[in-house]
Amino acid sequence: MKTEDVTPTDTADGTGHGPPAPPDRIDERARRARRADLIAAAAGVLLVTAAVLIGRVIQDRDQTLFAQWPPFLASWDPHLGPGTPAALTMAVLVVAYGPPLADRLPWRGLLAAAWAGSTAWVFSMALIDGWYRGVERRLTTKHEYLRVIDRFADIPATLRGFTDHIVIGEPGNWPAHVAGHPPGATLTFVWLDRIGLGGGAWAAVWCVVVGSSAVLAALITVRVLADERLARHAAPFLVLAPAAVWAGVSADGYFAAVAAWSVALLALAATRRVRFPALAAAGGGLLFGWTCYLSYGLGLMAAVLLAVLVLARTARPVPVFLLGALVVPVAFTLAGFNWWTAYHLLVERYYQGAGGVRPYGYWVWANLACATVAAGLAAVAGLRRSAVAAPGAVRALRGGSGAAASPEGRLALLVLAALVALLAADLSGMSKAETERIWQPFLLWLLPAAALLPRRGVRWWLVASAVPALLVNHLLWTGW
Repeated sequence: MKTEDVTPTDTADGTGHGPPAPPDRIDERARRARRADLIAAAAGVLLVTAAVLIGRVIQDRDQTLFAQWPPFLASWDPHLGPGTPAALTMAVLVVAYGPPLADRLPWRGLLAAAWAGSTAWVFSMALIDGWYRGVERRLTTKHEYLRVIDRFADIPATLRGFTDHIVIGEPGNWPAHVAGHPPGATLTFVWLDRIGLGGGAWAAVWCVVVGSSAVLAALITVRVLADERLARHAAPFLVLAPAAVWAGVSADGYFAAVAAWSVALLALAATRRVRFPALAAAGGGLLFGWTCYLSYGLGLMAAVLLAVLVLARTARPVPVFLLGALVVPVAFTLAGFNWWTAYHLLVERYYQGAGGVRPYGYWVWANLACATVAAGLAAVAGLRRSAVAAPGAVRALRGGSGAAASPEGRLALLVLAALVALLAADLSGMSKAETERIWQPFLLWLLPAAALLPRRGVRWWLVASAVPALLVNHLLWTGW
């Protein structure tokens, strides 16, 4: 019997405070838990299968899904590419050596290895589609940000008139991604162009390298809010994230990193695990403000930020965090861009296009099938364990100074906060399809749930996450 299979309530009285439960009782609990993990994973497989089969019927009959290979925005295109050997090699290396290396490396070495590994994994997955089609051209298509760089020659004037071009039918209306996001997203690529890093290749490198740093933010957050052991256990799953299929190359990976560092800095400030907590809180607020001007829906990351404060049992960083968070909105408002006006116009544009036709009754659950593949079956099983651990963690946190939640319980609450944000996005109706890409900032925080799984089967869970991602990237041509 391994210690990882024992829960905090494995005592004779079931409270976690009595004498240890008999070994045979612990073994039986561990076996039941592992069976439940497999059932959760099987349910995830059934959900994806149902979304594929039912989606095919709806699309063939009504043509209302606007997805050629539902539930994914993709088309059937079996292929190999220069990234195939690299992707397969990365998967084998992480499965074989990731868990022991994560346990043994010095903490800073682990962070460096995780960032490098994540970057290599995302790039190799993108290169399965080839350099031109999979990397250089991705952010230069008719829907993308780089198509309007020349229209930002006068940035203040463009910001003042930004909302005039959101709705379809207006003269010079923005491409889909530009119209669908606040101008911070496009300005990122405008500024890259201004410093000499123009074009699709540099934009792709920026999104992948910066986006992969989200792994570091997640590891740091888990370490300070739960413990280092769980962070180390989560590292291989974060590196080998199935969402790499869509992170390479997508601006949403970059958005995920900005949001993740906002959470990490607040966690460091709240736990006072950094030399200058006030500076960390201000930095976290600044990044959260920028997050809200990268994507309208990422204000929902407030659920994860709130969980950080609850787990740290303090509101001390809030005033400084809020001051930092106001910087970006004030700057954009003074420059002439009104976030609320733009958002309401975006809703109008959304329903002018595919969003007004796609059936909510299908996508409200098929979105979750997309999320299952993008997060991986290990995360699904980890979510099951999170749901089991959460009630005890809540009771411990409510118990006052005499009680403290276990590290597993604290991680569970952090993960479930991200799930709440994801479900809110789903129920809003503004995320019908394409969620395998759009939800990357939320999906990132589901991956650490895999750290709650027993160590004995960790490699099989890594395989269960990596193989579907490899199949998707080799069998389908993913949209955008």
